[in-house]
Amino acid sequence: MTDSGPIAIGIHGGCGTLSPELLSEAEWVEMREHLAQALRAGWALLRAGAPAIAAVEAAVVVMEDSPYFNAGHGAALTENAEHELDASIMDGESLGAGAICMARRIRNPIRAARAVMERSDCVLLAGSAADSFAAQQGLDVVDNDYFTTQRRIDALAALKAKARRGTLASASEAERHGTVGAVALDAAGRLAAGTSTGGFNNKPAGRIGDSPIIGAGTYAQNGVCAVSCTGQGEYFIRHVVAHEIAARIRLGGERLTGASDDLIHRVMTAHGIGAGLVAIDGSGQVHAPFNTLGMARGWIDPAGQAFVATHQEIHTITP
Repeated sequence: MTDSGPIAIGIHGGCGTLSPELLSEAEWVEMREHLAQALRAGWALLRAGAPAIAAVEAAVVVMEDSPYFNAGHGAALTENAEHELDASIMDGESLGAGAICMARRIRNPIRAARAVMERSDCVLLAGSAADSFAAQQGLDVVDNDYFTTQRRIDALAALKAKARRGTLASASEAERHGTVGAVALDAAGRLAAGTSTGGFNNKPAGRIGDSPIIGAGTYAQNGVCAVSCTGQGEYFIRHVVAHEIAARIRLGGERLTGASDDLIHRVMTAHGIGAGLVAIDGSGQVHAPFNTLGMARGWIDPAGQAFVATHQEIHTITP
């Protein structure tokens, strides 16, 4: 396999996008700039000939470090006002995968997920074992309150108030959920996907969603597709959404767009939940369907054209 093929990258910052009036225009501009920075971090590696797995990791790290997304710094708070972080990554060439869940101290969970894949005999490490492994591997570890932002404190208080009033079902997707993810195709034709999340606001301690579950929230297979999902993870686990898309393409002959759209707009929507994903196929086509008010997202296509968006309007950027 020669390193002469197309390259492309896609990202999402979660389908729990706020109503436009809930942030200032300056904040929306800054969020889109953080999406652009994530794309550029991954794109620079792809252009330099790095593997897709490295581009995915780099893009996700930028979003984990941003307070605007529910991953890393800015992650959701549990019912106990603490953070439990989940992440996974998958290499489409080897089908190698790594994941961590219920981590409390890993600054960049996606880095730990990659370390699990490349430096252990495991696929998934949980809780204190994940934190200890990350420290042993020389990754940055922080106090749990590093992840806390005022926006998450306010969201937790609002959800607890709604629970007391019996109106929790009316909570918006933005109040509940959020995830970040990336998919990439490198010049050697390798695909990769990664996902990172703090779960949902006011989640029970110990709850694990789809983000660290290979096949549910994350999946990649060379020549087929790479997928990263966002939304209420329990349903993505039940339908094994990321792998389902790959299976429909590989075995059913469906196209990326058709398979992804059906899973989001028919299967997930039938459950009445907010859902979205970003996916890429072996030719570098990126698709990012969602059924919510908006979904933070962006992509750079094989022609080098770059875009970011939070709602329906799509903004062209410099890659």
